[in-house]
Amino acid sequence: MKLVTSVLLGLTLIASSAFAVCGPVPTIDGTLDAIYGAAVSVQNTQTQFGDNSLGVVDYANGSELDNAYGVIVCNSLYLFLGGNLESNFNKLEIFLDTKGGGQNKLRNDNPGVDYNGLNRMGDDGSGNGLMFDTGFEADYWIGVTGGWNGSGYAIYANYAEVLTSGGGLGDYLGTTGAASSGVLSGGTDHGIQLTLNNSNVAGVDGGCSASLGAGVGTGIELAIPLSLIGDPTCLKVCAFINGGGHDYLANQVLGPLPAGTCNLGEPRVVNFGGIAGDQFFLVGCNVTPVSGSTWGGLKRLYK
Repeated sequence: MKLVTSVLLGLTLIASSAFAVCGPVPTIDGTLDAIYGAAVSVQNTQTQFGDNSLGVVDYANGSELDNAYGVIVCNSLYLFLGGNLESNFNKLEIFLDTKGGGQNKLRNDNPGVDYNGLNRMGDDGSGNGLMFDTGFEADYWIGVTGGWNGSGYAIYANYAEVLTSGGGLGDYLGTTGAASSGVLSGGTDHGIQLTLNNSNVAGVDGGCSASLGAGVGTGIELAIPLSLIGDPTCLKVCAFINGGGHDYLANQVLGPLPAGTCNLGEPRVVNFGGIAGDQFFLVGCNVTPVSGSTWGGLKRLYK
């Protein structure tokens, strides 16, 4: 009897512990949930990619990144990027730095997903290639786009590893609708869920003057299994809007560019390391670095 009681007590404690660690999770629908807590990044600049005025969940006539939220729960990374993605197949590029290694300057031999879009930003053979901030070495990439597919509005997504020496896994994740449950179809989704709600008409205005994107509660939302991105507990994220051919980098970047910065243009000549501030944000890094700490040290600590 004591053995049975002990076993039952043990199972109860395991179940209670699992529930405590897991807890509630955000609903993937493109609308901000309270569980995300405070924003981890807020836009400071108007958008030169158009200020959306339509106010509907699917079609938008402008692209902007107003704020970013992130949380790690139940073995998944949840990201919410408030704003809009214009329905002309503008691209949302999301790079994740989750472990040692990776690429600080994009190579040109990464997986050729999304019509070789990732490599379109990489080394052109003459020394040019998109460069991240010092200490940011991209390990994974997710690209999101959307527009008319012949019968209605659709969102499309791709995923790739960004390995130190190039190559690696790359897949078309699939497609879904606006403000959906995030379930992707028609591709290899690897357990990723995503959708967007394009109804935002607040946030930053059009142009390239200073403007704040605080308070926006609709946009692009993702759930990414941690096992797919190296099982991090602490990671860096760089997100930005790009042209339809991955060929014209907007001024909508998170972490943000210096307030009042205009469009950056050709991605291959952009060096975030030469721009003031951090063009990335942190998720899951609930630690105050001591004097002399480095990102490399923190990555080793949280690896």
